[in-house]
Amino acid sequence: MTMEKKWIVREPGNPAAVRQLSQELGIDQVLANLLVQRGIDNFAKAREFFRPDLSMLHDPFLMKDMDKAVERLHSAITSGEKILIYGDYDVDGTTAVSLVFSFVRQYTQAIEYYIPDRYDEGYGLSYKGIDTAREHGCTLIITLDCGIKAVEKVKYAKNLGIDVIICDHHLPDVELPPAVAVLDPKRDDDTYPFDDLSGCGVGFKLVQAYSQKFDIPFEKIVTLLDLLVVSIASDLVSVTGENRVLAYYGLKQLNENPRKGLKSIIKLSGLEKHNITIDEIVFKIGPRINAAGRMESGRTAVDMLTSRDDGDALEIGAAINAHNDDRKRIDREITEEALAMVRAEAGFENKKSTIVYNPKWHKGVVGIVASRLVEAYYRPTIVLTQSNGFITGSARSVTGFDLYEAIESCADLLENFGGHTYAAGLTIREENFEEFCTRFEKFVEEKIANVQLTPVINIDSYLDFKQITPKFFHLLKSFQPFGPGNQSPVFITENVYDNGNGRKVGSGEREGDDKKHLRLELIQEDEPYHHISAIAFNLSEHFDHMHSGNPVDICYSIAENYYRGIANIQLRVKDIKEKETIF
Repeated sequence: MTMEKKWIVREPGNPAAVRQLSQELGIDQVLANLLVQRGIDNFAKAREFFRPDLSMLHDPFLMKDMDKAVERLHSAITSGEKILIYGDYDVDGTTAVSLVFSFVRQYTQAIEYYIPDRYDEGYGLSYKGIDTAREHGCTLIITLDCGIKAVEKVKYAKNLGIDVIICDHHLPDVELPPAVAVLDPKRDDDTYPFDDLSGCGVGFKLVQAYSQKFDIPFEKIVTLLDLLVVSIASDLVSVTGENRVLAYYGLKQLNENPRKGLKSIIKLSGLEKHNITIDEIVFKIGPRINAAGRMESGRTAVDMLTSRDDGDALEIGAAINAHNDDRKRIDREITEEALAMVRAEAGFENKKSTIVYNPKWHKGVVGIVASRLVEAYYRPTIVLTQSNGFITGSARSVTGFDLYEAIESCADLLENFGGHTYAAGLTIREENFEEFCTRFEKFVEEKIANVQLTPVINIDSYLDFKQITPKFFHLLKSFQPFGPGNQSPVFITENVYDNGNGRKVGSGEREGDDKKHLRLELIQEDEPYHHISAIAFNLSEHFDHMHSGNPVDICYSIAENYYRGIANIQLRVKDIKEKETIF
């Protein structure tokens, strides 16, 4: 059984504003209401929303230390200094390294890139990475998606005669590293107008500033936006403001002229004939790039993303795709073991958090498994394994609960930890494990409200099937790119029936796959001739009720489904509420 979800329908926008916007734009009132709910309540705001333009990007020199960063990079390039581009092993880090490396290598041969090993070095700037820079004669390191808290490591680099430019987007501590330049829009003393850039986004602003200062045509850096949109989508930063403009043009680049490495991943993901959206990046492209760092080395991802040869890009892409297949298999096996462990725990139903530990689990997938357990039981969750003699792992939270605060309350028991409200990582000595479990559960129990333990679906509007016309869908698509801050609208339609052709389906990933999903052809009461295709993931428990001709209410988003290269409107059903049985 899937967990019961609470449906919350948003308050409609101001009726007068909705009517006026509907008339001014010549659109359906449902669509006008969606705009007003998003704060777009006049023609000028609507024009900016529907027609993002690269001229809307902020001046990169508004970012603190940008002038210093550009001058130091230029000095290194013109004097032939060796530069090391250093980034994290996840999608944001590897795309950021690929973006800055691809740009800078046009102006100097004295450049290398470095991705730390997830298991040997862990997250962020490492002493090993700095030593490697020294061994290779590098006198400038540019960190991407990391470095903002690396105070001691930047001092270490400085003592070795290596300057550091930090490009990061995480929250800094009170003390900033003594770098030549610290680019981070979340600095307290930074007045940059948009502070939700991805790590790759900060790297792009450095490239934009350098181009602006030294008269490099802007068109030359537009080609880098395919990498940036992959980062924006995968790192779940907001798709509003400057990110919306960058994502819009990034998707254009990704669909029309992607770099060779991304082209290989698009092909291996079966997306060649698709109009790729943020969703396709999140669920198909991003996980494949991430799999390199999870299963082997994030460097492989950069090798692919910076490749200038079709054959090499395809070969590396195929290897990464194989890593992703391994990741999915291991993720599935560990998830099943973890779920069994949770079910077997005495008194689990009364607990407010989940902690599971197995020293043999693969460290690269524990974060994914934690997310799966949150989906299953909807509680703050920590999944742990063993690495280098310590217990280590990842944590995920539920809406509205500050996981980082809960972990921080146990800081005296931890070797190290980091993260934010909804996701974190931690390392602990075995002798502190039991006490940590007790204290973490006690903290969650005292702080979490019961309402936070029920998943919520936020719904934008009621809708009848007859309103879902090709014109309606065409206009709805122009709300893209969707993502945090501009989510794909969710609708309710009441009194819906299966037309008799509905069936259970599996994901097709393995032999004997459980048929947990529903593929449906739906009709609405009093609209028998207006049927619409739908897919309902993990909702097969409603099949018998619907197959017997009984009504349901559904909430869903509207998307395109591609079959043999042809796109059709399809509902993505998020939840089903059964109504009174007729038969």
